[in-house]
Amino acid sequence: MLVERLRLVNFRNYARLDISLPGGIVLLYGQNAQGKTNFLEAIYLLATTKSFRATADRELIHWLAFSQDFPIARVSAQVSRRTAGPLNIEIIIAPQSGAEATGATVKRIKVNGVVRRAVDLVGQLRVVLFTPADIELVAGSPQARRRYLDITNSQVDPKYLRTLQVYNRILAQRNALLRQVRERRASAESLAVWEDGLVESAAYIILRRARTVAALNDHVRLIHPRLTGRQEHLRIEYVPELAGLAKPPELPQAEAELVDLLRRALRRVGPREVALGMSLVGPHRDDLKFYLNGADTNLYGSRGQQRTVALSLKLAEAEFMRAETGEWPVLLLDDILSELDAERRRHVLGGLLEADQLLITATDLADFPPEFLGRAARFRVEAGQLTREA
Repeated sequence: MLVERLRLVNFRNYARLDISLPGGIVLLYGQNAQGKTNFLEAIYLLATTKSFRATADRELIHWLAFSQDFPIARVSAQVSRRTAGPLNIEIIIAPQSGAEATGATVKRIKVNGVVRRAVDLVGQLRVVLFTPADIELVAGSPQARRRYLDITNSQVDPKYLRTLQVYNRILAQRNALLRQVRERRASAESLAVWEDGLVESAAYIILRRARTVAALNDHVRLIHPRLTGRQEHLRIEYVPELAGLAKPPELPQAEAELVDLLRRALRRVGPREVALGMSLVGPHRDDLKFYLNGADTNLYGSRGQQRTVALSLKLAEAEFMRAETGEWPVLLLDDILSELDAERRRHVLGGLLEADQLLITATDLADFPPEFLGRAARFRVEAGQLTREA
């Protein structure tokens, strides 16, 4: 799978861009604030319908576009896939009519010329993104790790994304009802209305996450030693929140058994849920843990170790997606070598996968050995323009 052509109109600092991209290693280099990360962000948007940086879609529209009568940002791509036909994706972002004060926007998605919902686009173009902020997958909050699992699974399993949407809707409604019960505006018995939908959707999500983490473990077991000169071994542990009724190795493998376990967990925490006005059991409270040579990396890992763990995880994700779908995702590697010492840089570059397409950003080409640069198609990025070097 590879992005053969990318077109940007009024996206971030790109007023106009229309560029063809080769397969293999594509190295985007230039000074900071020239548009390297924005370029990767556009491809990520086409794959997931979301930005990995913006807090609101309005931020994606080029500021000069707001001087036009109808400011829009347009991102489109032609994608080549081995296991499916050619793919054309277009996303248009525009201010919502009459929403000048709130900054609300509307997003229109087309797949092969047909208007689609976001849920229909995810998984058509699959990507794996690595950025310097991904150290938060190891050192940050559980929310970031849950989001990572959701994005990864949604790209390979359409049912997962739809089930997650159902679960989140039920969770919001159940939490609102819990607050009403706490305030004595509803009875505790009324919570039973949401139980079936909650536990059934939760069971699918938990089992899918557990299988994915098991597969990621198989890959990081080989990848991480290569990135660290055989000095470190990485293990990932999935920790679902089941009110203490089951630990990760004891997790039921049958969906029906897990549904029963979730029902028992809800009974156990029921009074506490009412007191707090929130649901305490389910995939919205799950977590991942990372262990280097048996030690918790969040507690004991250096920043360089945590960064290498995050990179190993992303490379394992690419291997996982290939095994699940039959083809490589596009790898988006933003500033991959920053904060790594010379030894880790050497191991990281030597361990990069032979994917169909890797887009790598950098500020300094001196960080890359000549043999690596010789394999790469190099594009200089300056003020929202790309220039290919011979």
